[in-house]
Amino acid sequence: MRRVAVTGHMDLAGGTEQLLRDALPGLLTELAAGADGLTGLSCLAPGADAVFAEAVLAAGGTLEVVLPFHDYRSSLAAPAVRGRFDRLVAAASEVTVLPYPEACLAAFEAANSALLKRADALVAVWDGRPPARGGGTATTVAEAREAGLPVHVLWPKGARRDGGR
Repeated sequence: MRRVAVTGHMDLAGGTEQLLRDALPGLLTELAAGADGLTGLSCLAPGADAVFAEAVLAAGGTLEVVLPFHDYRSSLAAPAVRGRFDRLVAAASEVTVLPYPEACLAAFEAANSALLKRADALVAVWDGRPPARGGGTATTVAEAREAGLPVHVLWPKGARRDGGR
């Protein structure tokens, strides 16, 4: 079983999720080659994490979820985002909730570290830019590389973040 974690941007601009939905099946097939299945590891954050989780399930893989803090769901403001989160949690074979009572940088960093400890590879939906503050995609990529974990950066042509980045 190949275990692949995801890290990626939440602030994807319009159309970028579709670019990812188009690109992920080929990458997941490549990552699962020679393995007896695929397990996706995700924190289910809006944006890249959720798109990755959906692609893993669509490819016939299993999904394991690590939530950074208790009642993570309540931090998701939009009803559509909560609905997507609920569907993905229901489809997961395993859900781990870290012992943080509320959102904080340490909780998110711990969740990303937990994903990396379980993974054989990391998919980074990343524009290549350094972090604006601690944590986040760039930090997780650096941690994975430092640990010797293969990192597959996915940023399809035309992908953008909100704010034009």
